[in-house]
Formats: sequence, C-alpha cells, structure tokens
Amino acid sequence: MTEAPSIADRDSISKRESGVTEKSPMRLRMEALIKEKQSEIVAALQKLDPENKFRTDTWSRPAGGGGISCVQQDGNVFEKAGVNTSIVYGTLPRPAIEKMRVNHKAIDPDVDSLEFFAAGLSLVLHPQNPNAPTVHLNYRYFETMDNDGKCNAWWFGGGTDLTPTYLYDEDAIHFHKSIKDACDKHDRGYYPRFKQWCDKYFYIPHRQESRGIGGIFFDDLDSQEKDQEQLFSFVKDCLSSFLPGYLPIVTKRKDMPFGEREKQWQQLRRGRYVEFNLVNDRGTSFGLNTPSARVESILMSLPLTARWMYMHEAEKGSREERMIGVLKQPIEWV
Repeated sequence: MTEAPSIADRDSISKRESGVTEKSPMRLRMEALIKEKQSEIVAALQKLDPENKFRTDTWSRPAGGGGISCVQQDGNVFEKAGVNTSIVYGTLPRPAIEKMRVNHKAIDPDVDSLEFFAAGLSLVLHPQNPNAPTVHLNYRYFETMDNDGKCNAWWFGGGTDLTPTYLYDEDAIHFHKSIKDACDKHDRGYYPRFKQWCDKYFYIPHRQESRGIGGIFFDDLDSQEKDQEQLFSFVKDCLSSFLPGYLPIVTKRKDMPFGEREKQWQQLRRGRYVEFNLVNDRGTSFGLNTPSARVESILMSLPLTARWMYMHEAEKGSREERMIGVLKQPIEWV
C-alpha cells in the first residue's frame, strides 16, 4: 500500500498546477510574499555594492520545505549582509502543543502530535562604516494543521529594529516614522504597543541596556487580534516599508569618514549584538533546537567581527557615552 502524499507534497503539486492566488491557503501566500520581498530587498542592496555579489544558497528539508539564503561578506558597504527565507513543514510533539495552547486556544488539546508549517523572512545587515547602523528584520507566519492540511490555528509575528554604533537623531526619527506610518494604516494603537514590546524584547539583562534603539516587535497575532486577511495585509505593509525606512540612512552614512576609535567602538557594540543573539534571543534558540536545522542560516545574524574589552568605559561627554545613555533609557522618536 502506497503512503498518502504529505502536506508538503500536496502543496508542491498545488503550486505547480495552479500557482498561488488570493484563494490559496495562507501558508502558500505567505511563502510567495517572503520570496518576492527577499528578491526585491537583495536587488536593492546589490545596487549599493555591484562589485560584491550576494552568494545565494537554496536548500531543502527532508520533511518538506527549505529555504534560500542570500549572503554578502566583506563588501564595500556591508561587512556582512544576510537575507534569508525559510519554509518548514513538521510535526509538533505533545509538550510543544501544550506550550502553544497557552496563547492559541484553537489548537486541539486532545492530540499527541500535530502537523505544522512555518514561513519567515529574516534579514540582518552589518555595515562596514561605524556611522551606518545595523538593521534587523523578521516577519513570520505559523500554522497548525490536521492530517488533510486544513488549518486549525495560525498566527503572525515579526518586526524590525535599528542598532546604531553612533546616534544620528534624524536617522532614528526617519526609521521609526516609516514603520509607524505602516502601522497607522491598520491600527493607530499598533506602533506604540509594538514599539514598547520591541524595547522590552531587545533588552540585554546582564548589561542592563537595550541592543539598539528599537522599532517594532510583535508575536502571536491571531484571530483574537484581527482577521487573517487584515493581519496579512499589515505584515505586507511592514515589509514594504523596510527599504524606504533603511536605504536612505545607509546611503547617507556609508561613505562618511571614520578612524580607529570609531571602528573600535563599533566592534564593542557588535559584541553586545552577539551577546543578545546567543544568550537572549528566542528565535536563535528555537532555530538551533529544531531538528535538522540549517545552522549556517540561523547564525547568519552574527557579525563577521566583534570585540570584547575588559572594563571598557565610554569617555564622559563623548558620542559613545550619549549612545549608552539612550540604550539604557529608550526614547520616543516619533
């Protein structure tokens, strides 16, 4: 007796035969969206540095799904830039189901395992110039399904945040305004709520400071928040706001003069970035603990170089001290 095709196999056949339309399941629409946005973002970043081509790796997972990793290293503009998509089909064991039911009551409590699907676009850009800020973005969709592929619980998560080495107020205002405009199209309460969530999430407890100057962060947005179409439209607008929010900043800063002092300070701030990602970030931890995870793609977020100095203190009245002050006490930029 032949085995019934998996949900991943059936989705592949559906995409091949009918393409992806507005009537397709949300998992296929989200997959199409993140691949489209990945291509758009990589093309825009490539124009900043045409000589150094992005390396593109396409990979697949045995249980279904896979991803595309686009990475540029040691370029003229970015020390390291990674733009990744990931599609995962898998099975949730009973303990994971119980944990997820805390936030998602639609999940069936009486099963020992559940099929799931996850899709996400993740991006981290670490510029060469200390005057240009690091930026992070991640938007994702998760659903659980019964054996015939019918969705029984779903949610969206994501956000974007800026991590400058040196603070330029106009850059912070521009970045926050662009993401606030995207939020305001859907709900005027989103930006203040998700900015506060971001400030709280990207905090390094052992340093008692934030990783950067924030942006937005949200998770577990499901039908208790808004309907699926409204939330998908919100995520689309957030993704579309990324290039207008970040490109003008990096374009303005990438060729500014800097010296050894600025480079050393950048390396120290990169060390903090590494600390947060390896110690505090739930996404990194989840990724590394997922069976047959692609470790290279998960650790793409780490900078190429970083530095730790014993008992380093910023000079009184310096730009470095001002940066630390804002990281210890987040600001309302817009």
